[in-house]
Amino acid sequence: MFVGEMIPESFIHELLQRVDLVQLIDGYVPLKRHGADFAACCPFHNEKSPSFTVSPSKQFYHCFGCGAHGTAIGFMMAYAGVGFQDAVKDLAARVGLSLPEQHGVAPVPAAPTQGLAELMARAARFYREQLKSSDKAIAYLKARGVSGEVARRFGLGYSPDAGQALAGAFAEYASPQLQAMGLVTRNEQGRLYDRFRDRVMFPIINLRGEVIAFGGRVVGQGEPKYLNSPETPLFHKGNELYGLPQARLAIRARNQVIVVEGYLDVVALAQHGIDNVAAALGTATTVAHVQKLLRQADKIIFCFDGDAAGRKAAWRALENSLEVLPEQKEIGFVFLPEGDDPDSFVRRNGTAALGQLVERATPLSEYMLRELAGRCDLASAEGSARLLAEARPMLARLSSPLLRLQLVKRLAKLSGLAQSEVESLYGLPAVTRQLPPAYPSRRPPSLPRKLLRILLQRPQLIHRVPLDLLPEASAEARVVRLLGQLAGAGKTPADAGYASLLECLRGKDDESVLQEAAAELMQQQLAEDEVEAEFEGALARLREHAGRRAFSLLQAKIQKLGLAGLSSEEKQQYLTAIGVGSGSGGGWRSAL
Repeated sequence: MFVGEMIPESFIHELLQRVDLVQLIDGYVPLKRHGADFAACCPFHNEKSPSFTVSPSKQFYHCFGCGAHGTAIGFMMAYAGVGFQDAVKDLAARVGLSLPEQHGVAPVPAAPTQGLAELMARAARFYREQLKSSDKAIAYLKARGVSGEVARRFGLGYSPDAGQALAGAFAEYASPQLQAMGLVTRNEQGRLYDRFRDRVMFPIINLRGEVIAFGGRVVGQGEPKYLNSPETPLFHKGNELYGLPQARLAIRARNQVIVVEGYLDVVALAQHGIDNVAAALGTATTVAHVQKLLRQADKIIFCFDGDAAGRKAAWRALENSLEVLPEQKEIGFVFLPEGDDPDSFVRRNGTAALGQLVERATPLSEYMLRELAGRCDLASAEGSARLLAEARPMLARLSSPLLRLQLVKRLAKLSGLAQSEVESLYGLPAVTRQLPPAYPSRRPPSLPRKLLRILLQRPQLIHRVPLDLLPEASAEARVVRLLGQLAGAGKTPADAGYASLLECLRGKDDESVLQEAAAELMQQQLAEDEVEAEFEGALARLREHAGRRAFSLLQAKIQKLGLAGLSSEEKQQYLTAIGVGSGSGGGWRSAL
């Protein structure tokens, strides 16, 4: 089962067989044929010459520049910034598959979201047209420094100050779909009316380019100042970020995303040429937001107002970052002077000044310790005890052991305790460092590694591999055995075996072994007329090695128990191996 036993392996296998990876990726990144494969400049890092390769036969992609690697599911997770389950749902909807039965619940049909997305796009067009004829809304945007070009880039619109303005766009104004998507609502008297009235409209777009919700800012006086779409089949505000689709290229170019508090902050910074910006949607930064952003860049900078509300939002963002921050990523915090928002700060000080603040952003670890220490009187024993008590649950949530170690050292210094005392207090094991060798030896690939590469080139050969002869400890051997198990269950046809195998290993220790072998294969494949000979040679060596291992075990048993300790079958095997028993002894004789 996948993802907490929610999606069966059989469904993943079928999904990967149906999805055409080349067609999928080509919809996002134009591919060009390169021999038997397809190539493009990598969408996950900046490069001038293509190193991103897609294999139609193996149904996986690999970048020789940055190492990005995966299946159709992995591509959607990395490119669209969604989780595993959302990627599976998206791909299933594309190929018309219904999600399978889960723990006795009836199969879940693919959500009919296509019609809803078209409905939202229609509403967005209506609001855009209304903006063109609204002097009041245009004057408001001009006063905020927003140009027509930027308004067009973000698809800004205007909802007229009328009860049923959307009736001009939807003849079926009473449609339940309009109510389900939060465009139309019903009052206490049962009368239908537009949810958004007299507001500048900010379409919220997902990473597929679909309008899924709206945010509206009142033009004149009125409350609430900002109004968002409610939760709908398309929109879950805890998962979405405003401006991310428009900012994605700039984020990847800089490998950094700036997170601000509101819609106008995003639009205003884009007006000043700062494009790598996104915002949460009227809610605190969630774990899902942080995960999505970390899939887009290696560094997140939270840029909030310096008032109490901004600092509260920053602390919530910190708390929700702890358990998903990997060691190779960074998170920092910038606080603007009180009374400033990003727009006013840049207007007065220029884009370079904001750039300097971002460059000097306070790292997550420093911000956390500074805030915790500021609540305590470190000159007293009670204050030091409070610091350690408040830091403990936060360190327990950290996913990075190296960052936790650094924080333990800093906490020990602040509290006046030894590092070992803090580790003992927190129940943490002492960290020992194991440095890799300065010059790793370059040995030829192991037999299981060679066999794995051959099987990745021609998966159907797995049926001829004696899986019971593979060594237990080898990671490559474990992967080959798993491939054999999948083939035995009829789940890995020749053209989809690798993709299914990779998804079976997602998040497991042996995943990197498979990826490395596949990358080696893409760099240097065997000629087709050489595959059979190489495979037979690998099988012969496999049997030979298995013979040596078995003979060594018999010898060890004889040394311990004597010949009398062997079973009759083991005695015969031993005598045959040393050339005393029946037969030529060729099986194990060559292993001696």
